[in-house]
Amino acid sequence: MSFLLQPEVLCLIMFLTACSLLLVGFPVAFTLAGTASIFAFLGYLLGVFDLSFLTAFPQRIFAIMNSEILVAVPLFVFMGVMLERSKVAEELLDNMGRLFGAFPGGLVFSVSIVGALLAASTGIVGATVVTMGLLSLPTMLKRGYSKTLACGSIAASGTLGQIIPPSIVLVLLGDQLSTAYQNAQFAQNNFSPDTVSVNDLFAGALLPGLMLVGLYLLYQLGFALLKPDQTPAIPRDELLGDEAGDVFRHLLRALFAPVALIVAVLGSILGGLATPTEAAAVGAVGATMLGGYRVNEARGRPIVFALFCMIGLLILTYLFDLRIQRTVIPTHELIAFWVAIFLTIGLGWGILMAFMRTFNQIGEDGINVLSSVMRSTLLISSMVFIILVGASMFSLVFRGFGGDVLIEEFLKSLPGGTFTAMLLVMLVMFVMGFFLDFLEIIFIVVPIVAPILLQMEVEPGVLMNPVWLGVMMAINLQTSFLTPPFGFALFYLRGVAPDSVRTADIYRGVFPFVAIQVLALVIIWYLPKVATWLPSLLYAQ
Repeated sequence: MSFLLQPEVLCLIMFLTACSLLLVGFPVAFTLAGTASIFAFLGYLLGVFDLSFLTAFPQRIFAIMNSEILVAVPLFVFMGVMLERSKVAEELLDNMGRLFGAFPGGLVFSVSIVGALLAASTGIVGATVVTMGLLSLPTMLKRGYSKTLACGSIAASGTLGQIIPPSIVLVLLGDQLSTAYQNAQFAQNNFSPDTVSVNDLFAGALLPGLMLVGLYLLYQLGFALLKPDQTPAIPRDELLGDEAGDVFRHLLRALFAPVALIVAVLGSILGGLATPTEAAAVGAVGATMLGGYRVNEARGRPIVFALFCMIGLLILTYLFDLRIQRTVIPTHELIAFWVAIFLTIGLGWGILMAFMRTFNQIGEDGINVLSSVMRSTLLISSMVFIILVGASMFSLVFRGFGGDVLIEEFLKSLPGGTFTAMLLVMLVMFVMGFFLDFLEIIFIVVPIVAPILLQMEVEPGVLMNPVWLGVMMAINLQTSFLTPPFGFALFYLRGVAPDSVRTADIYRGVFPFVAIQVLALVIIWYLPKVATWLPSLLYAQ
């Protein structure tokens, strides 16, 4: 009995209890906070927990409320939901299919390319998988494509939203890694620590994300070359009912808006023009303008003009100092300032028109599009933040029981050092990804293990890079969401797949893509510059 009264044992029991309750289906936030509270008071009654630890909980909530970077979460969610309602995926898939469909395997190439574009613009995994499953899977099956290849391509491409920035996963992971990196440096008596930001993680994840898309396309190309009968080309005259030039014109028209939005959002972050929160605001406004334009394209001139005003403002911000709180302002900067005022008025008018049109447009659910988007944004954002609050209580009590010291001693005592510790953490996160959403894993596991891993050396004298660690964790979670039998992406696809597609077809289809994901992890392990080169180039870290 005395063994069970040890704080480390109670800590382990608390962790297992929370995981069990989550698997049963209890609400995540209340499970984490409730389990932690019960075990905290139980530990106090047994004399192994100091309740003064709980006095830090209000400070943690205030830190969450005061975090500027977390403001990006509802803005990116709004951007993604608005683009989903704007039917961007439908138009992209239709035009990409017409462009590539005349080649063997062209439809699966289209799915991967569109999946990457949607990942960089919406970042909502479930919506992407469902949308592409509804639109492209019946077409591929009708054309005689392999069921396994079609299902695997849709599920894998749909999960790219977790690794290709701007991604909500990367925003939340970057926020947690920032704190973990500071804690790791404090533990090493470095009280003027370096910092890692979401910008760094966005830059670090860009090349690995594009590498994954390239590996997907290589596999699909090899499949098409080896089994052309299972990836038939669509007759060119059937695809190009109009002239070929019309197809390219339609494709450019479909690509222009989402690509411009991606460049504006991601380019402003990587170029140092805006923080992720500011760029997310640009994305939310841009997605609203796109949605308003799609409502009535014939009368879309104010919105198109507003788009050019937005681009002009970004250029002026980059080229000129537009601050007016100065004693002397050069003439050319004064002219730029008045041009910026004019562009701001034009942008405001276009935004107002976009909001009015999306408000007046009735969606498929019978609610106007703007209200529907705002409702979805509110629900998703509330879920994220209430889980974050519950996870803060859980990690606080976990540390109060000495769980962080226990985990640190365990990982550092493993034979094989950093490699074994990293492999074990990745395996635990991978298995947890079968049953838990990425939110729970990021908020529970990362604060516990990341400060420990970031104190370990990947080679003599070289500590683990936080950007590299974040990219590895993000791809690992993406792989977990794709792996049978419990991958979330598989459930999304199963829900919209025709009856002719068996669950076994979906499982067999994703196995090659899971192998590609594992290959990507191996490449990044042995070639860490794939993840660290771009951040070091852009931010000199």
